[in-house]
Amino acid sequence: MARPENPELTVGIDIGGTSVRASVVDPQGRLLDTLRTATPPTSDSLEHCLHRLVAELQDRWAVGAVGVAIAGFLTPDRQVVRFAPHLAWREAPVPAILTERLGIPVFAEHDGNAAAVAELHFGAAAGGHNSLVLSIGTGIGAGMIMDGRIYRGSFGVAPEFGHLTVVPDGRPCSCGKRGCWERYCSGTALVDTVLELLASHHYPRSALAAESESDPGSLTGRRVAAAAADGDPAALAAYGDLARWLGYGLGMIADVFDPDLVVLAGGVGAASGLFLDDAREHYAAAITGSGHRSLARIRGTQLGESAGVIGAAQVARQGLAARAAGSQ
Repeated sequence: MARPENPELTVGIDIGGTSVRASVVDPQGRLLDTLRTATPPTSDSLEHCLHRLVAELQDRWAVGAVGVAIAGFLTPDRQVVRFAPHLAWREAPVPAILTERLGIPVFAEHDGNAAAVAELHFGAAAGGHNSLVLSIGTGIGAGMIMDGRIYRGSFGVAPEFGHLTVVPDGRPCSCGKRGCWERYCSGTALVDTVLELLASHHYPRSALAAESESDPGSLTGRRVAAAAADGDPAALAAYGDLARWLGYGLGMIADVFDPDLVVLAGGVGAASGLFLDDAREHYAAAITGSGHRSLARIRGTQLGESAGVIGAAQVARQGLAARAAGSQ
């Protein structure tokens, strides 16, 4: 049986393209309990999965609400998931569906915005004025903070930087386009780049070569990161390529948004020590007027891969507070 609701504790859920993570989070942004599982392929199986995870956490904790970070387009009121490249929801009233299923209030947020909320309140973006939080994982999520507030655009979908075309007719993307930025700068992109490098036969001493030959599907971004940390030449070359694309993309964003701070979050962002210095150099060279303008500070996340769940939990807490204020 679920325990009595406690608005001080909320559950944050980060739904990625490959995994779902659910955590109980306190008002200081501390993780108290975490569950993780693979992302189911259908909307019904995903909703069942979320129900199971929250029910298990409710058996151990009294929580007041759930926040869900989703990689996709939400309506401005965040009541409907219109499209999610890596998920099955289409024009789905996800918060209402999950609220009915879970029995406690559920609030939805774009995953990039959720990470930005977390970094703004508890992490590396706390001192920024106009900041960009870039969540690099299976794909790229982004959150823009303008004058200390999350910027959503006119229709609730800003910013969708991961699907800017950087290579016309390039690698196919799950969004339906080709050559998107996230196809060259993400955990998925790392794997694709390694496979391309190994196919060139220029890296015969790479430990990843035998692994990819026996089971190409077993290669993951985490494995590439571990190999790079061990000095594997193909993995290091793939990170060099990622750094180049990251700097190139940040240069484009800086020409439009001109942020004073960029925070790299997500699974790949958490490994920023492998590529951050190179990315800074590529970024400085890519912006218009290089050498004659101020550059944004680029930091790794202070929250690691937890930014999404912490931000989602904070969104739920803010949602409860707004409802309470509206009822007074």
